[in-house]
Amino acid sequence: MAIKLATVGLGKTYGDAVALQPTDLTVQDGEFLTLLGPSGSGKTTLLQMISGLVQPSMGTLLIDGQDATRTPPGERGIGLVFQSYALFPHLSVWDNVAYGLRMRKRSKVDTAKAVDDALDMVRMRDFARRYPQELSGGQQQRIALARCFVYRPSVILLDEPLGALDKNLREHMQLEIRHLHRELGATFIYVTHDQEEALTLSDRICLMNQARIEQLGTPEDLYDRPVSRFAAGFIGHSNLLEGRFTADRRLQVENTTLELAAHQGGDGREGVLLVRPEAARLTAPGEGLLQGLVDACVFLGSDLRAQVRLPSGKAFNVRCPRQLAVRPGDAVGIAWDPRRAALLPAEVRP
Repeated sequence: MAIKLATVGLGKTYGDAVALQPTDLTVQDGEFLTLLGPSGSGKTTLLQMISGLVQPSMGTLLIDGQDATRTPPGERGIGLVFQSYALFPHLSVWDNVAYGLRMRKRSKVDTAKAVDDALDMVRMRDFARRYPQELSGGQQQRIALARCFVYRPSVILLDEPLGALDKNLREHMQLEIRHLHRELGATFIYVTHDQEEALTLSDRICLMNQARIEQLGTPEDLYDRPVSRFAAGFIGHSNLLEGRFTADRRLQVENTTLELAAHQGGDGREGVLLVRPEAARLTAPGEGLLQGLVDACVFLGSDLRAQVRLPSGKAFNVRCPRQLAVRPGDAVGIAWDPRRAALLPAEVRP
């Protein structure tokens, strides 16, 4: 697959403040890449430099192999969708979508066809004569998407586009956006702080932290094989167990010795084991790999999350069937398949 876009040492500073450290990133043609991270991690700064809204302090931006670092935003062939929608309240849905084409003096025939096609794509043709205030939040978001798609850009940047929607509508729109990505075949670069959204939408996730890329890979890579304590904690729920390797290449944790499927390090070195709550299960007291007392049970609808207090005082979370008869104060064991646990790099510290 061809490289559609690349940043080479692209970075941004404001005086002594570093908004984005020099960053190398390649995005494949037709890929759905999500920039994920907490507030201040650099994800929006990177998106704005790709769009041309912010000029980089250093580095180069390549689009289709050509240097676009100083190319004006309107000449980059990039579409933008923002959380605020930015619809004109005095214009109808149809006129909102047509506005940019009219400003570019496209013919009436071309404009009409492009607008109708864009509205068909987002399933809003029947709402063409309504005004933004007559639409729901999800419908307004569809119009914002149509206004971007009407140009048929080859790269589409989406900055927290679903952030203003409630949970159910947001989840529905995630599926809509994924469908539109497949239909358009364009390259999508999507910014969010919502890890579930990133896992749902992405071909790859670029996890950012402290103005740099923390980890880049598929959703499965980041979830199952995090490269750092931050990555393990930011993507999904995690139980992190600190221990020390033994001479026979096992890990001493919570006064017990755990078998490992694979690990880094050697005798005497410290390690951090990641066990996801859904990878663990509760057993009878005295069985399993760890022992503890149930602190709390949280009802999650289809299942429960049991919080187990280990002898060290550390909490360990386990997702379990709602039918399981477990109550606070119960003594339990905890077990998991070693192949479903991940060992973080040895240099990761608590």
